[in-house]
Amino acid sequence: MKHFSELSPSAERVVDAAEGLLQQQGYNGFSYDDVARLIGIKKPSIHHHFATKADLAAMVVQRYTHRFRAHDRLAAYGELFDGTFARERRLCVCGMLGAEAHELPEAVRDEVARFFDINLRWLREGFELARREGSLGPGAEPEALARAYLCALEGAMVVGRGQASNQGPSTVGRALLDLCWR
Repeated sequence: MKHFSELSPSAERVVDAAEGLLQQQGYNGFSYDDVARLIGIKKPSIHHHFATKADLAAMVVQRYTHRFRAHDRLAAYGELFDGTFARERRLCVCGMLGAEAHELPEAVRDEVARFFDINLRWLREGFELARREGSLGPGAEPEALARAYLCALEGAMVVGRGQASNQGPSTVGRALLDLCWR
């Protein structure tokens, strides 16, 4: 079986349609005829890409699993910020210290920089995984997304505190992830 990242655009349309049908009707609730009608192609065109319904469903599950693996990893990271913020609207220690970096002793400043370097590297790897899996939209750059995601979470904490809001930063983080995902 091919990896879903190797699908042609037409095969991807078939997988997209099958995914929707599976979510609404289950495996036994749809046929190749349903897929063909949904995307306006003939049934033999589907067989060209997927010899059997099992092959098609397996591809849907493969893509779905990979999409969630990267997405869940990154979403869970955002939830870590929620845990901190939920305690009396506290801010991330390194976010708070980063705002005062020019006044910090060198050893503290170095540790704060190290924190951000480690986190940005981990996030970049998560976005790179999503890119390899075909989950990121076109033009999405893992390095820039890692920085934007971390900044969004840190900024959401500051804005949430300023608004006296109890909404966790992961809400903002999920919105950003949703914009990046296919």
